[in-house]
Amino acid sequence: MGRILLFTVFLLGIGQLYAQEVQETDTLTHLFRIYEDDDCINILGNFSDNAYTNGTRLDYFYMPARTPRFFVDHILPHAGNSSRNIYGWGITQLMYTPDDLLKTTYQPNDYPYSGALFATHTLYSYNKEKKYSLQTELVLGMIGPASFAKQTQRFVHRIEGFDIPMGWDHQFSNDVLFNINFAAEKELTHVGNGLEVIGGSRAFLGTMQNGLALYPLIRFGGMTPYFNGFISQYASTTRNKEGDRKGQFYFFIKPEVQLVLTNAMVQGGIFTKNPNLNSDEEKVSVNGQVPAPPPALPYPDLNKLYASISYGAVFTINNFGLSFSQSSSSAQLKGLYCHQTGNVSLHFSW
Repeated sequence: MGRILLFTVFLLGIGQLYAQEVQETDTLTHLFRIYEDDDCINILGNFSDNAYTNGTRLDYFYMPARTPRFFVDHILPHAGNSSRNIYGWGITQLMYTPDDLLKTTYQPNDYPYSGALFATHTLYSYNKEKKYSLQTELVLGMIGPASFAKQTQRFVHRIEGFDIPMGWDHQFSNDVLFNINFAAEKELTHVGNGLEVIGGSRAFLGTMQNGLALYPLIRFGGMTPYFNGFISQYASTTRNKEGDRKGQFYFFIKPEVQLVLTNAMVQGGIFTKNPNLNSDEEKVSVNGQVPAPPPALPYPDLNKLYASISYGAVFTINNFGLSFSQSSSSAQLKGLYCHQTGNVSLHFSW
């Protein structure tokens, strides 16, 4: 306990020293991010390949001098007249699989084979003076074979020498995903530039996910203030007295609880249902009779309350940023298992 306290005090000291030596600049207004979730990324060595098994995302963020001409950007919420507004476009592919990848049969007592591919348009709006942010994300895409999750996972597993997933024929049918995701955050307290505690809430509405979430975000170390904007969190946007850019190195912890009403990734789309419940299995003749096959079981019900905790570190030098995080979560479907996922993200700013 004493070592943890000493380490925390040390990081706070670094934050105070960092704040005294740097001056803010706004020369970086663009950021490209490569974002990779995978349950094979695990600092504890507990590798798996099930449940939420992979998420790949590519994003381009930019901070224009004036509001873009795209009509949607004029109606998205901003954090006041003096807000720093970072817009973004991205593409994401998500995958869920059961634990046994070698089975070719339907597995109703595990997570489903499920894939999604969608585009995102975002606005992250920060109010530096009042210490709050409003973050909006618009999602449009597809769930089902049109996501190409089957082809992507099989290709990667073949290249890396892993088991080839054999049950993708049981994935959910194609369906449209459209969602509006909104988050609001407010600083609760801070100690210099070495420690920040931020309260946040999120809401999801659409055909992909419906629900609410609450979380605190704790950051500590050598860093720029959170509400300086999204780009400054993952790039060196400050300079010392000599004019040299100062890197960042800080840690974060984010526990979260969600109320989930629907989730298409584990329940299927809103317009299509689980295709395995209407299976055309070959019927076997017995004494001239053709009995109907036993009805297939559905997947387990959704857990309405869902908890997770994420923790990790961010390191920046000049135009480059690297973040690593580990996330542990409760079961998303009733009676199933908890899960751990790691994330590595690379950021390049200019």
